[in-house]
Amino acid sequence: MKPDKKLMLKISLPVSFFKEGATFIAYSPSLDLSTSAKSFEQAKRRFNEVVEIFFEELMSKGTLEKVLTELGWQKIQKQWIPPTLIAQESETFKLSFAN
Repeated sequence: MKPDKKLMLKISLPVSFFKEGATFIAYSPSLDLSTSAKSFEQAKRRFNEVVEIFFEELMSKGTLEKVLTELGWQKIQKQWIPPTLIAQESETFKLSFAN
């Protein structure tokens, strides 16, 4: 019997946390993944679970390279590097609409 091939990834992802009413939202643009919870700590734990499930699914379906490439990741020397978040700012927009 052939041993299962294991892939070890250690990645740093930018994760934004929002509060909408009583709900905490965790979101990462690098994977376009989000989750929600009733507390900040629970949102962090759930996001960790979502990332793990996301990568497990990509591996089981054989679509890791395709999906990560579509999300802007680069494979450099056998290591996957997510796109770099260079800024997250609040911008003010002045909008005018005709009636």
